[in-house]
Amino acid sequence: MSMNLVNLNVNPCKMCMPMGSVSAFYGIRGCMTLLHGSQGCSTYIRRHMATHYNEPVDIASSSLTEEGTVFGGEKNLVKGLENLIALYHPEVIGVATTCLAETIGEDIPRMIRDFYESHPDLNVKIIPVSSSGYSGTQYEGFFAALKAIVSFVEMKPEKHDKINIITGMISPADTRALKELLDSLQLDYILLPDLSDNLDGVHREVYERLPKGGTSIEEIAMMAGSRLTIELSTFVNEDSSPAKYLSDTYGVPYVRCELPVGLRATDALMKILTDSGAILPDSVRQQRGRYLDAMIDSHKYNAQGRAVIFGEPDFVYAVSRLCLENGLIPVVAATGAKCDALKPILEEQVKAVAGNFYVDRIMIADNCDFDKIEEYALSYKANIMIGNSDGRRIEEKLHIPLIRCAFPIHDHVGGQRVRTLFYDGALLLLDQITNAILSGIEHSYRKEMYDNYYQDKPEQVMHSAESIRDRNAAKTETHPCFNGCGTGYARMHLPIAPKCNIQCNYCVRKFDCPNESRPGVTTQVLTPQEACEKYLHIKEKMPNLKVVGIAGPGDSLAEFEKTKATLQLIRKADPEVTFCLSTNGLLLPMYANELIELGVSHVTITINAVDPAIGAKIYHHVSYMGETYTGETAATILMTNQLAGLKMLAEGGVICKVNIVMLKGINDTHIPKVVQKVKSLGCEITNIMQMIPVEGSAFEHMPLTSLKEVTQMRKECGLILNQMYHCRQCRADAVGTLDNDESYKYNDCLASAVHQPIAIEIAETGNPILVAVASKGGVMIDQHFGQASDFYIYESRNGKVRFKERRSVNRYCDGSESCDGKGGGKQEGKIEKILETIDDCACVIAMRIGESPKNRLEEKGILTISSFGRIEDAVAQAVEELKTEQGKETIL
Repeated sequence: MSMNLVNLNVNPCKMCMPMGSVSAFYGIRGCMTLLHGSQGCSTYIRRHMATHYNEPVDIASSSLTEEGTVFGGEKNLVKGLENLIALYHPEVIGVATTCLAETIGEDIPRMIRDFYESHPDLNVKIIPVSSSGYSGTQYEGFFAALKAIVSFVEMKPEKHDKINIITGMISPADTRALKELLDSLQLDYILLPDLSDNLDGVHREVYERLPKGGTSIEEIAMMAGSRLTIELSTFVNEDSSPAKYLSDTYGVPYVRCELPVGLRATDALMKILTDSGAILPDSVRQQRGRYLDAMIDSHKYNAQGRAVIFGEPDFVYAVSRLCLENGLIPVVAATGAKCDALKPILEEQVKAVAGNFYVDRIMIADNCDFDKIEEYALSYKANIMIGNSDGRRIEEKLHIPLIRCAFPIHDHVGGQRVRTLFYDGALLLLDQITNAILSGIEHSYRKEMYDNYYQDKPEQVMHSAESIRDRNAAKTETHPCFNGCGTGYARMHLPIAPKCNIQCNYCVRKFDCPNESRPGVTTQVLTPQEACEKYLHIKEKMPNLKVVGIAGPGDSLAEFEKTKATLQLIRKADPEVTFCLSTNGLLLPMYANELIELGVSHVTITINAVDPAIGAKIYHHVSYMGETYTGETAATILMTNQLAGLKMLAEGGVICKVNIVMLKGINDTHIPKVVQKVKSLGCEITNIMQMIPVEGSAFEHMPLTSLKEVTQMRKECGLILNQMYHCRQCRADAVGTLDNDESYKYNDCLASAVHQPIAIEIAETGNPILVAVASKGGVMIDQHFGQASDFYIYESRNGKVRFKERRSVNRYCDGSESCDGKGGGKQEGKIEKILETIDDCACVIAMRIGESPKNRLEEKGILTISSFGRIEDAVAQAVEELKTEQGKETIL
């Protein structure tokens, strides 16, 4: 990485060039480095390299003091060289200057010649490199050191069949991968430098002070006679290019190749190598195919990525190209090096792709620092960063995930093992990028949902929460379930919601059993209109009927529009009625505010546990937002929503009761914790109940808690919160007082009623518009129309859009051999089934829709939209288009 980006505003000498020089020397066998500068310089460089590579890094220093800076430091340099030779016995010494030596104009080559003359018996190669920290970055320093190496080594120009491979500062793991590739291609090569062992070594019992890995001086000398040089760099200056030097001085032809990151760049390198006589093994083809498969897997998610890529010019260019070939837009590409060529060569490529993703602003900058990168990240709405760990402060401040894959990585381990080169390295990097995007989408999606649907709305009702609570408390006197003794007031339950979104292990929903009296049982399921008619009919015959409750027979919120319509109809007919409902609480956060607006004064939530491990034993599964969850995941989702919904209702003034089914050996000792928790969230009374064994349920044969045990638990919990002692565990169509259920009298009242049906309109300003979305998981639009097995249905009503349900396409089989038992058969038959599934929808959204299905849909008056990305955005766009399409504006 370019060191202008590493240690901004720390000191004038940021050790950029020397850092690169030292790194390059570590790729030479038997080489030690001497920094001609202050002791602080070597300490700084050693620390940065050691924290990235997690290897001991020995760097000597001439330790210039004020005297040496003023009067010259030749004596210090000579002493440093003598000490290095005596302690390490190296074959090579790399001398890298720092700002101090360069500022006073030290003539290092002359000093080295004098050193040779004064020490004629020494057999060591000393290679100087000018690397003042203020004149460039690590990128320039690295290549300056490589140029110095091939310039100062006595070359052997005799021709041979080897190929020179020169790299920038790639990781040791990438260096190993490069060597393995070249070996597999059966090429004879010289690699400069070779960091694979010296900066990522194996464990040894005895520490070896002098690195034994790297490229030897003898091999470097032979580079002058090689038949070709391949330099893996796009932007290295010709003055610093080792390949250009070998070409100009010894006539070795050379080619430049960008870092082989991703498909196109790796393909380009493979072509150069095969043109040079390499034999491509099957393993390389398999790696390419695997990377192609990964590209297909992730492309539908990457379209949402807006990346900031920072680092050395070659790194920025290579990773930007990888992003582009995977549909991810680098909105900011920044390097700390002075690289005029980066913008013109990269800008055209980015803009060619960005327009297809509705990105019209990008920034490509050189000589850039982190202050600017932070500014650009905000301005260009980035959602991922790719670079080194010095971007972590931006990550923490702006909450943009950072993929660490360049030097230096200080805050994570494994920097020396980061892979980015070739097909397999690109695959690993691509997975990291895609997963970071998915994680960001998940977190931002939840935040947006919270901000849009939860955060502001409680504030709208809080200003009147106290008055609402007072009004609802007054109604408690006539509510037999909440007033503590049952009283003589009657209530009726309206069975209008048959669906349930969870499966409790003690429950079997059975709707046609008039001889049973338990929750979830009813003789019939009513429409909202029928429910209102039944209420008015019974109200005439039962003057003490004060409360209307909705208790299923499934969950009252699983089909909320039916519940809402019923409450609106009855409220219009009887403004004084008291509304209550019971729910499992899974969807409470979504509908709590609407319940308050509808005037629901009392809500009962069944909460059997507040520990997911216990909940996992009680609930078989939970169906939430189109997905089915089991185990502790299901329990966690359910409990989180139950408790959040309870808090929202209580803060809005609703009187809340919590039902708890006491299950022997599962939650019987856990119940006091449940009571304590719900009390803290505003619950006013709990109802601890005995489980009713139901034939066919998972808990059919579970030993029951006795009434004595239930009573004892109620007494224990009564010290915490008020308890209900008079519950009758009523049917979903119960009518009458708690002591005298008369539902059997009125089960056929709709058929026998002599009065005319009551014509009451729902208090809505229009019919809902349904939008069908082809999706695998309910988050992204990632299915073609003809391949979809599920459609997620969204409903737009009165300007509000919400998820309604998931519909599965019925399987189609025509008996042909092509039928696979999974909905196979002829495509025409499947299209017919799809059209039946979404027949009532006004719009269909899918990744692709063929011309024939599109024509069929348009004949039905159904708008078609091809899109990809997040469902919410596309549905919002569809609703806007429906306002002007086919007269839909009047409906909306």
